[in-house]
Amino acid sequence: MRYGFVVDNRKCIGCHACSVACKAENQVPLGVFRTWVKSVETGRYPGTRRYFQVTRCNHCDNPPCVAICPVGAMYRRRDGIVDFDPWRCIGCKACYQACPYDAIYTDPDRGTAAKCHYCAHRVDFGMEPACVVACPVHALLAGDLDDPESEVFRALRAEPVRVRRPECATMPKLFYVAAEEAAIAPAGARHVGSYLFATVNPAMDGAGLHGAALSGASTSPGAVVAYDVEHERPWAWQVPAYIWAKSVSTGILFVPALARLFQGAKLSGRLETVLSLAGLVFMALTVALLISDLSRPERFLNVIRMPQARSWVARGSFCLIAYGALTGCLFVSSLAGAGDLSSVLLWLTVAAGVPATVYTAFLFRQCRGRDLWQTPLLPLHLLAQCVVASSASLALVPGRFGLTPELRRAAVAGLAAGLLVHALAGLWELVVPHGTVGARRAAGLVTKGAFRTTFWGGAAAVGCGVPAVLLAVGTTSAPLVGLSGAAALVGLLAFEWCFVMAGQGVANS
Repeated sequence: MRYGFVVDNRKCIGCHACSVACKAENQVPLGVFRTWVKSVETGRYPGTRRYFQVTRCNHCDNPPCVAICPVGAMYRRRDGIVDFDPWRCIGCKACYQACPYDAIYTDPDRGTAAKCHYCAHRVDFGMEPACVVACPVHALLAGDLDDPESEVFRALRAEPVRVRRPECATMPKLFYVAAEEAAIAPAGARHVGSYLFATVNPAMDGAGLHGAALSGASTSPGAVVAYDVEHERPWAWQVPAYIWAKSVSTGILFVPALARLFQGAKLSGRLETVLSLAGLVFMALTVALLISDLSRPERFLNVIRMPQARSWVARGSFCLIAYGALTGCLFVSSLAGAGDLSSVLLWLTVAAGVPATVYTAFLFRQCRGRDLWQTPLLPLHLLAQCVVASSASLALVPGRFGLTPELRRAAVAGLAAGLLVHALAGLWELVVPHGTVGARRAAGLVTKGAFRTTFWGGAAAVGCGVPAVLLAVGTTSAPLVGLSGAAALVGLLAFEWCFVMAGQGVANS
């Protein structure tokens, strides 16, 4: 049994009865939608036409929202309905990023995620979803896609159908008959900043970015969006700040350990204490940023108590816990002067820092709705950022804390190599032609759109250009090396801001 929907666009009249019925049946608060009808106008007067598209959760057979949810709040029932348990939800909003259909929103009353659940409470008693019952022209069909006697099964066999964003490989079960390209594709029509009977909500976080991202050329020239629903940008400033703080924390011992291994550089107990303490401070900042971005922060321990094994949010949490615990042990050991134990703990801490660094790449890979983040270079890029953060942090350590000339030279070498790989990976992610419209438009937001000043002025000029010039002037001057490290850290934060925010700047509906 696999429940799904079929929408016959030849019949839909855009009356919004399905949206109203959904709100009434499920007590959906004002300002958010489980079902909405997008309207697109094509042609030129007098040969114009308006197309409607009913938009909602696709109840995928391979639902990315289920895979990424760290606590199992999103789950797929045996009958194919993708349902949701609000009492487990921690409000991490990862499922919003995983969904390629903008189908998930924040319930303003509960502070948790919410979405269409196929009116499961009705289906369990043999009734159809409320939207299907309310449709006056029978444009909405619902039923078992595997049952030859069902109406949806016959409709799928009788007519050619399309699904939204098939390239995301979610295996959606919302099928459209006679779908219009301008309506079904997120980039199919231009957004002009206003709607037929509504205006773009400037108070909606991310609405301006969506408009900016979709104001360029559309895949259907002349098509204009007459009505749509804005969706908030799920992750706020805390997420790019968390990636930056994590790079500093997990990388702070990386370059000193490599210098000790390959160059025989001396790592004093005092320097170990300072660096491990800094690693703990930045790890605490990382965790605080993650928790502060949750819409239900009081539930954050659910990730530990009831982790969902496939989620990289949950896996990453355990990576951070392991690294934080080892860093704490190293701090205590170096403070107590236990040289041999500290040496063992140093290598264990550095080893634990690698998965704690790169797991974010696999987390972003699970965010199927964000094309910009689907780059295969991201694990390497995060490692390069870790090397930059490690070298920059080491360069900022005063000599009185045990920073030897050998370690300063290692910091310079690590900073130069890390920035080179970071710059090349960043250019690859943003400048090399992308395979999808969404990725191209998100990259355009960074290089020539809303984030161009932060990217070119902060990430490129300050983060890469200034360190390159300073290191070229003098690699033996402690002030110049320290200043280059500070500039590199500022540039890293600017890059994270652009990459995370622009990735969310292209709407999926």
